Amino acid sequence: MTFVVGLTGGIGSGKSVVAELFARRGIAVVDTDAIAHELTSPGGGAIEAIRGSFGSDFITPEGALDRARMRALVFRDPQSKRRLERILHPRIRAESTVRIAAASSSYAILVVPLLVEAGVDRARYQRVVVVDCDENVQIERVMRRSHLSDDEVRRIMASQAGRQERLDAADDVIGNSEGLDDLDPQVEALHRHYLALALEQARHGD
Repeated sequence: MTFVVGLTGGIGSGKSVVAELFARRGIAVVDTDAIAHELTSPGGGAIEAIRGSFGSDFITPEGALDRARMRALVFRDPQSKRRLERILHPRIRAESTVRIAAASSSYAILVVPLLVEAGVDRARYQRVVVVDCDENVQIERVMRRSHLSDDEVRRIMASQAGRQERLDAADDVIGNSEGLDDLDPQVEALHRHYLALALEQARHGD
């Protein structure tokens, strides 16, 4: 069984940068957001189910999910959000399981932005690492990256698990308030730690 590290963090925390640093060390990275994007792109495996549940108005002329329209709907209607999740989540889980099983590295990183919100499945993750940063830094990064207002970013953050809730669920924490130079040594230390843990798991045949 592949040793799996679940990587999570709030919006703007720097999950993608951290995942890339693990990838540079030869570690397989499976990103659930990327899988969701594939499933909802033209010809994606979730398109017809979304069309059947929400109607063709939510599918673009190119055959992809109309993300802006769906985002607006699920933001104001929790029932629609749950309906979309029932379509996407099983497909994302199935595909991520296949990709993890195919990983040839000593361990795999599974990037799950809403890992804590969904409940930490300890049968699936041997470790959970949280990318953490000051909330004001998060807001500044997302405003700059996504051109959203302060209020819009705060609303997104309010819909996610709180900072302390994520930290409480973490086995390991990577601090990302200072920037890239501070990240690499933290990732290197955890990389060595995970290699050792994966080797120990392999020896015991778990």
